[in-house]
Amino acid sequence: MPSLCLLTVHAHPDDEASKGAGTVSRYHAEGVHTVLVTCTGGEEGDILNPAMDQPGIRERIAEIRREELERAAKIIGYDEVVMLGYRDSGMPDSPANSDPRSFAAAPLDEAVGRLVEIIRRTQPQVIVTYPQNQEGYPHPDHLRVNEISEVAFDAAGDPDRFPAAGPPWQPLRLCYVRWSVKRIRAMHDKFLELGMESPFSDERMKRLLDSEADAAQGDQSGRPHVTVDIRGHASVMRDALLAHATQVDPTSPHWFGLPTEVADELYPYDEYEIARDLTGVDSAADDLFAGLDTVPAV
Repeated sequence: MPSLCLLTVHAHPDDEASKGAGTVSRYHAEGVHTVLVTCTGGEEGDILNPAMDQPGIRERIAEIRREELERAAKIIGYDEVVMLGYRDSGMPDSPANSDPRSFAAAPLDEAVGRLVEIIRRTQPQVIVTYPQNQEGYPHPDHLRVNEISEVAFDAAGDPDRFPAAGPPWQPLRLCYVRWSVKRIRAMHDKFLELGMESPFSDERMKRLLDSEADAAQGDQSGRPHVTVDIRGHASVMRDALLAHATQVDPTSPHWFGLPTEVADELYPYDEYEIARDLTGVDSAADDLFAGLDTVPAV
């Protein structure tokens, strides 16, 4: 069987740092080939670090964000970074949505074809993408990431689809990266336990917990969840975020408010939902690659 490969699909530079960075770091250390697909250049991103709000930064934001991405990817342990080649679509209902260069405005088949070509070349067994349900943050680019990933998962293995994109390769598992409410709840409680002000207000915590309960009650998909142990790799997220100097304020209590040694041990797990599984394995509760050492390539 070919060596194991993990491919993650993200919308903008910095998304790879905040979503599943510890997982990628762990698998890279274990010898898995790791590939990052970043769909846009992040041209519409605000400068969120006051220290970086200087003359000339905004004018060079695309170039700077690519440099930040390269630094963060190296910290995380990505073996390869591929830009899908689209422009940031901006927030919902912003003028950037209608830019013909934007990811959201791109023809679906064109964007899927670009991703299929990457999948066939790199031959991942596991693809990580965003979930279908993104009510909490309905950014056009995040929605499109899910859309093209779902279609490309099947199209990559179909010899009749995109024949010019290379020989067919069928990934075996498609996973959604989840924003962990358990981690946020643990952080909130730890801030209070240490006598510190939590960056998560009581109102926000109630919304999060209510949304978690509603999601659990309304989820009829029966999709299994995977909880990946990232002990020894938890600090990677923080370090990779700091590499995105224009996008991340190093004084942010959300990301950096807790003492490092506390934050790293608080909830050292990344959470995923299995959207598609062609392996035939009954359970992958703690490993995105469960069973793949015994499953022949398709």
